[in-house]
Amino acid sequence: MKFLRHGPDGKEKPGFLDAEGRLRDLSAIAPDFTPATVTCDTLAALAVRDLSAAPVIDGPVRLGPPLARVPNFYCIGLNYALHAAETGAELPSEPLIFSKASSSLAGPEEPIIIPRGSDKVDWEVELGVVIGKRASYISEAEALDHVAGYVAVNDVSERDFQKHRGGQWIKGKSAPSFGKIGPWLVTPDEVADPQSLTVRLWVNDDVRQDSSTSDMIFPVAQLISYMSQFFTLLPGDIIATGTPSGVGAGMSPPQFLRPGDRVRLEVEGLGVQDSAVTSAE
Repeated sequence: MKFLRHGPDGKEKPGFLDAEGRLRDLSAIAPDFTPATVTCDTLAALAVRDLSAAPVIDGPVRLGPPLARVPNFYCIGLNYALHAAETGAELPSEPLIFSKASSSLAGPEEPIIIPRGSDKVDWEVELGVVIGKRASYISEAEALDHVAGYVAVNDVSERDFQKHRGGQWIKGKSAPSFGKIGPWLVTPDEVADPQSLTVRLWVNDDVRQDSSTSDMIFPVAQLISYMSQFFTLLPGDIIATGTPSGVGAGMSPPQFLRPGDRVRLEVEGLGVQDSAVTSAE
């Protein structure tokens, strides 16, 4: 299924996209999609219910992030060989893990906001994984059984903050609107193979990224198992699994987002994001 959250910012209600492509409201049937309710068991039970009576949502509607109150927002750096090459980095021998602040979360059509003092905001289309079962010291064979669903992610990045302001990458990854997810949380039964999905991103209708998750250095199952050897993954955690080549920092000369630009991205089967670029007040 394709689960979603709709309504005004801070007052979103749960919903889903039906087989005819209509948005339906789930607020009379299920609670909001939070870490407590996006467990594998809870979503599986909801998916087998008869939801035909759920009301269709008429008219324009705002879609928020499909998951609220994310416990941890993890990211994998340099997980596509060509992306590592365009940044001048060596291929990692083990997954490179960093975090985004969960306060960066934004919905699929929210604007990308260039923060104060910034002039190097970049784009990164990624496959996102939502954990649905507590994972600690699990094997690769068990890993995908711990996935509640998948989301499209734009891991928006400020390259100067990331690379030249000292400390960890989280500084350049966590401004408001830099964690764009959605539009949907898609359950694993609709994603036959997370390693065979097309990922694309456009800036002002020009293709910037066009690749496949088959090019990942460390595939999804390996990432989940690997991470669980160091810390416990919790229901509601998001893992952004890395971006392919085509980021602005890798262009010659480098190109970055400016107010008035528009960014569109798509992860196969997971929906489309379409975002205007604005500046912080």
